[in-house]
Amino acid sequence: MLRSSLRFTTLCAGLLLSASALALSLSDLTQKDATGGLKDALTQGAQIAVKQLGTAGGFSNNPDVRIELPGNLGKAAKAMKMFGKGEQVEALEASMNKAAEAAVPQAQAILVDAVKNMSVADAKGILGGGDDSATQYLNKSSREQIRAKFLPIVKQATDKIGLVQQYNSFAGQAAGLGIGNAKTANVENYVTEQALDGLFKMIAQQESSIRENPAAAATSLAKKVFGAL
Repeated sequence: MLRSSLRFTTLCAGLLLSASALALSLSDLTQKDATGGLKDALTQGAQIAVKQLGTAGGFSNNPDVRIELPGNLGKAAKAMKMFGKGEQVEALEASMNKAAEAAVPQAQAILVDAVKNMSVADAKGILGGGDDSATQYLNKSSREQIRAKFLPIVKQATDKIGLVQQYNSFAGQAAGLGIGNAKTANVENYVTEQALDGLFKMIAQQESSIRENPAAAATSLAKKVFGAL
């Protein structure tokens, strides 16, 4: 009985030592592997975010990114519903969200290029940074390019559905009731910025998911890298 107990204890100790030996830290990975795994995960996160948002309802059905009327107009929208204008408000916001959904697919190629161009120094900073450091890198390196792509698509969408006229009409009615200001921000710029904010918010959610659960990464290299964090 004593021998059996000793053998069991030895076996457990051996398994623990083996598990410890298999556990990796970032220092155990080559720079090539660390950078490659990060790029894999970032590409995956960006593609999923674009796919989720760039479809019908991608913005409007997601409370985290749904675009609503801004500032005083947003406050006015709630009051307008009390005056029987709820349908107009909903139609206006639906139009803004559709414009954002039409623009988002244009971001994918730019995001993938930003990932490909990531330097080793960038990768080190991201892997050693906060929970959204990869998203912040993409935001800083690609936001301006994506904005330039989004704006004409949003403008085309708003022109097609008469969003500017709807927006200005609503602003005028709100001002007429004394619950808003007719001097509002440019609707195309507003929708574009909201679309950008929503895109990077969704990428951040993907990054957080992979950091918390490395097994969710699409490639074995990404699993290894994030498992070492």
